[in-house]
Amino acid sequence: MGRAACLSCRLSSPNQVFSWLAKLKSKIKSVKPQNPRIFSEPENHPIPSGPLRFDILVLSLKSGQAITICLSGAQSIIMGVPRFVRPKGRKNESTPSLYVANCGPAVGISFDTIAMVFGSFGEVKGVYPADETGARVIVSYFDQCSAQRALEALDGHLCPDLQGRRLHLRYSATQEPCQVNNSFPVSLLATELGIPGIQLWLDFLSPKEEQELLAAVECRPWKTLSKRRVQHYGYEFHYETRNINPRDHLGELPPFVMPMVRRIASISNLDIASTSLDQLTVNEYPPGVGLSPHIDTHSAFEGFIFSLSLAGPCIMEFRKYTNAVWLPKAASSINANTECSEGCSSFVRKAIYLPPRSLLILSGEGRYAWHHYIPHHKVDIVNGNEIRRGSRRVSFTFRKARTIPCKCDYPQYCDSQR
Repeated sequence: MGRAACLSCRLSSPNQVFSWLAKLKSKIKSVKPQNPRIFSEPENHPIPSGPLRFDILVLSLKSGQAITICLSGAQSIIMGVPRFVRPKGRKNESTPSLYVANCGPAVGISFDTIAMVFGSFGEVKGVYPADETGARVIVSYFDQCSAQRALEALDGHLCPDLQGRRLHLRYSATQEPCQVNNSFPVSLLATELGIPGIQLWLDFLSPKEEQELLAAVECRPWKTLSKRRVQHYGYEFHYETRNINPRDHLGELPPFVMPMVRRIASISNLDIASTSLDQLTVNEYPPGVGLSPHIDTHSAFEGFIFSLSLAGPCIMEFRKYTNAVWLPKAASSINANTECSEGCSSFVRKAIYLPPRSLLILSGEGRYAWHHYIPHHKVDIVNGNEIRRGSRRVSFTFRKARTIPCKCDYPQYCDSQR
């Protein structure tokens, strides 16, 4: 399996998950499904018979390694698989691994068939997806000579044993995991996070709905900040004061988000029937851009905050400071975002992974007393595995503007009660 790394791939159907499981069948010691979801499994898969229920699978391998498969709609994160890149140095410098284009499950060629054909040139160590298309793979040998023989025989030629397809090969090299400091355990579920008032709903909207929302905001004007772009609806959030002006109403929320608003309002275990969401901030984050630690202004917004993650994943970290040294960022009394002073170094630190199309809900203690923040990383480390952020991440954050002072149970964090 090589050193632990992370491969993000887009799966078109649950059957592709079973293809991964079948490939690892001889190496799997046990499988632990989490989060109920029912899929009908094909024959000869490595899971005991019966409906397979999971959003997350934790595979324990005979080698002692563990692989986590996190399924959210069509997005799957498979941890524990080597990542490959172009080799450094000379263009044609040989390596034991080959990048093979025009070959893979998306064009009807299984990994087992690929391994058998390439096995005629030497012992194959493994066959891996090269990207999320399913039409490009990595064939890894135990030695460079085998890879060289395969490249010379197959590159640019029609291959009768692979449906007569013309293959395009080049050398590939194993990418070493990026070094990211301060990695610590990251939860995949809100129940693992253990912060009261925080929920995470995986797969809250479909891939089609995700694309429709992204297309809708792309056609509308953006406001450019120093490192990201934003759009505001209902009320504009003023970053210089960390607040809204309740007298400056921009109008109703746009029609294209109303299905999501109604879906949020229908969540049965939340007491939001009387809460009419009237403020939306859309943030577009390029790779490597996050958010500084903050608590959403108490005096600006009521008790529920709903954030949809679209297009790309990220880690969200939560911090609860324990020495209660709090300073407003500016002297203005309407500045409601509480920031910790430079001497405030003692805090409890937790984090959760937010996959695309998930809905994060902040309420109660999690909304009022915990700072949340997105690290400024291009690569996140999730329990020892790399997850690369996409070309961008877009968040839709829905809130209700507050019209009376906040009277929450957390006065030490509350600007209304300072």
